[in-house]
Amino acid sequence: MSWIPWLAGAYLLGAVPTSFVAGKLGRGIDLRAHGSKNLGATNVFRILGWKYAIPVVLVDIAKGAVPVALFGAWSGLGAAWAAAFGATAVLGHVFSPFVGFRGGKGVATAAGMFIALAPLAVAIALPSVSSIVASITFPVWVRLTEPAAQPAFYASLGLAGLIVFSHRANIRRLLAGTENRFRTRKEIHA
Repeated sequence: MSWIPWLAGAYLLGAVPTSFVAGKLGRGIDLRAHGSKNLGATNVFRILGWKYAIPVVLVDIAKGAVPVALFGAWSGLGAAWAAAFGATAVLGHVFSPFVGFRGGKGVATAAGMFIALAPLAVAIALPSVSSIVASITFPVWVRLTEPAAQPAFYASLGLAGLIVFSHRANIRRLLAGTENRFRTRKEIHA
């Protein structure tokens, strides 16, 4: 049962709604009412610009890396638990209780998790322009670059499914030809 506080800590760390805070501090707005209506770094960029998006991305990456690198080491429970702590942080980010369980899509937090678990696989997947493509191919890169890291591989499979699931509205818009371009930036007057 010594794993319960570590999992709870990872979930709560992941659940910190970085982009929600950025929207409130930056313009006094709830990003769930603007742009893609998503609490992710892409929507922060679209609505608030890169000065807000970069810190949001960095914090979201850290939310995934810290549970793996620090909680994994401090708990002494091993590699499988370190991967579980990272995956739990991603779940916290996607299903944050602080914002009605409507968080971001988990891409940056999952990237942070895998920077700690399988950094070479992240470097290979990074050039992909699409979060969805990177997520789908990522388990292949984990398997090829970290063949002995079974927990990282299974976590990458599960998180690939979660990230694709969290992008289901984007996929529908892509198929309908109505998805916003990344560079779209709408002025918001709070």
